[in-house]
Formats: sequence, C-alpha cells, structure tokens
Amino acid sequence: MKAWDQLNRRIISCTACPRLVAHCEKIAREKRKAYSDWDYWGRPVPNLGDPQAKLLIVGLAPGAHGANRTGRMFTGDRSGDWLFRALHKTGFATQPNSTDTDDGLKLVNCAITAVCHCAPPDNKPTIDEVELCRPFLEQTIDHLPARVFVALGQLGWKGMIAESKRREWWTGKQPKFGHGAKAQLAGDRWIIGSYHPSQQNTFTGRLTESMLDSVFGEARRLIG
Repeated sequence: MKAWDQLNRRIISCTACPRLVAHCEKIAREKRKAYSDWDYWGRPVPNLGDPQAKLLIVGLAPGAHGANRTGRMFTGDRSGDWLFRALHKTGFATQPNSTDTDDGLKLVNCAITAVCHCAPPDNKPTIDEVELCRPFLEQTIDHLPARVFVALGQLGWKGMIAESKRREWWTGKQPKFGHGAKAQLAGDRWIIGSYHPSQQNTFTGRLTESMLDSVFGEARRLIG
C-alpha cells in the first residue's frame, strides 16, 4: 500500500508535459458553467483502486470536466457512469456510480490507470506525451499482481501491447484491436479490448451496455 501511494504521489506531482500542465490549469480556472462552484483538481490524476488487483483497466486520459475536475479516474462524467455501472454488475465495484471522491465508491480486485494522466486538449495526447507518461504505466503494472488487462480504446490497447512486448509477455505480431478482442500473454495473462465508453461511442450505439458488460464478464471469468 505504501508503494502504491508513493507512485500516486509521483503521478500527481509530475510536470513533464508543459502543454498538458497548462491545459489542465486553464480548464480548472475557466470551469464549465454547470460546475462553477467546484474547486477543480486541475493536475495529473492518480491511479484508482485496489493495490492487490488482479484486473487493471487501462484508459486513455482524464476527462477535462470529469476526472480533471474531481481528481479521480472516470469520476464525474458519462464515461464513468457507463464504466462503474458495468464494474458494479460484475462485482468489481461496490456501487454503480461515481460522482466525487467522497461518494463511498471502492473498487474490488480492480484498479484503473491511463496511458496519459493529464487531460489533453481535444482528448488527444501527443505521441511524445504518451511516451513521457509511459513510466507510470510500467510502474503501475510492476506494483500490481494483475493477470487481466482491459484496454479501453485503441491507445489503451497499443500501450498495453507495447508494454507487454517490453516485458516479453508478447512476442508475436501486433494483435488487432476490436471490441472483445483478446490476446493471451505469457504467464497466463490476458489483454481484452473494449471500445471506450465515450459519449461518441455510447450515444451512437457503437458501444452498448451489454457489450461493455460482456467484456468485464469475460475478465471475471479469466480471473477465476
């Protein structure tokens, strides 16, 4: 637990990407009208969850008015509504919603990280920014006994495959991303792909509740 907390403190204090630091601070100053009474977090968002987790969820980056506002991964926006509802259904979360850091939510045998810990402009971190954040993904995996990794979206998938190659957990050609795609890694580890629960995907029906439920149901089955 001490090592997990130390890692999270290093994430929070990171200033490696000036563009992202400036953007997070700008959003925190200007705010969205609906959240004008909030004191925005406006910094890198730390990992969330159980430091003994067998399931690690790898997302893209904090939402500008979600996690960048609340200071907790996937908390305070529609993406989080979808994610925590699915995690609760499959026993990985104690409640189906996440509004703020004092709402009582706990993750069970599950942790959440991201390939980029700062909210990026247009939700698109640069290649260099993802690379600068990569050590945090590496250290997160080092700290956890995770055996199943759910990658939300293309960037999460690519980040996990790249990390698996560095660890020699994966030596084949690049597996193709898709919703429900699976790749078995060395040591009986698995990566499962999922469309990101962004509004773009959920509003258009590209991602449905049953589709997201099936991914975490499969993660539960693989953990055993």
